[in-house]
Amino acid sequence: VIKCKAAVMWESNKPFSIEEVEVAPPKAHEVRIKIVATGICRSDDHVITGGLIMPFPIILGHEAAGVVESVGQGVTSIKPGDKVIPLFVPQCGECSSCLSTKGNLCRKNDIGSGAGLMPDGTTRFTCKGKAIHHFIGTSTFTEYTVVHESAVAKIDSAAPLEKVCLIGCGFSTGYGAAVQTAKVEPGSTCAVFGLGGVGLSVVMGCKAAGASRIIAIDINSDKFAKAKELGATDCVNPKDFKKPIHEVLIEMTGCGVDYSFEVIGRTESMAAALACCQYNYGVSVIVGVPPATQKITFDPMLLFTGRTWKGSVFGGWKSKDSVPKLVADYMKKKFVLDPLITHTLPFTKINEGFDLLRTGK
Repeated sequence: VIKCKAAVMWESNKPFSIEEVEVAPPKAHEVRIKIVATGICRSDDHVITGGLIMPFPIILGHEAAGVVESVGQGVTSIKPGDKVIPLFVPQCGECSSCLSTKGNLCRKNDIGSGAGLMPDGTTRFTCKGKAIHHFIGTSTFTEYTVVHESAVAKIDSAAPLEKVCLIGCGFSTGYGAAVQTAKVEPGSTCAVFGLGGVGLSVVMGCKAAGASRIIAIDINSDKFAKAKELGATDCVNPKDFKKPIHEVLIEMTGCGVDYSFEVIGRTESMAAALACCQYNYGVSVIVGVPPATQKITFDPMLLFTGRTWKGSVFGGWKSKDSVPKLVADYMKKKFVLDPLITHTLPFTKINEGFDLLRTGK
């Protein structure tokens, strides 16, 4: 058993508490990882505010990179000392989604069920004698974590962990939504709702795919300079207009965009993203985690005329196969990650990190 520091969330809408936790050794087909760097993602915050329902107490965090400390029985693909990225979408290689060329959301994921446990139904974390839940099979807000072998990717030993940790969620999710899920084509027009790290990664994906026009939309105009730096051609703040944003976008483009992406997680912007894409062959992709218990009401004529509405989890990538390749592409300078990193803080300042997230900084 390893004793180490972790940021425990004891109950909703409270700050993280830095505690000493006990991390059990890995069982068969499990891997214990020393976390070197972890990113802060809005999905973690959704759990704190109740937008994503998970059990408490819990160790959040799902976007990270680290070094393997030890492995359980039967683990052959990974050894102690390997640099790795934990995968919140596992790849078991056996379920219908893993076997299909069309899917990537392995049935062994814990996003939908929200059990907060390892695949065998137990936890590896204890604090003050209490069992602490895992978060979507990763739990990276801790110095050590345990993940299932299907939920970890071995990466290039030369990769800078404090940068490639973003490939564990934000970058891959956004970039893949454009190049994998939507399959943006050269010369097309795109609209991206929400310019956090994931939204900016969508912008990068649209640019890499050769989009001729990329319209970036956010209610925080401070985000526009970076969006332009990464490839946005137009930046629009819905607060600057009296009319609904989808009407503004249709006017700007003549008949709507070819591809739209909702990267916020709000039902209003999901509906607007659908409405702003071309009435017959437009494709709209939901990338932001939808809020719990909320429903969308929309005019079915929007779909009847031919639009496609789809979702994307982890950018459509098959995680175990794709993450090492994405890291290799980063090492070959096929894309940049530095612009997505705004602050670097010590682990004990995690609450300040979340304050920066919530204030849009």
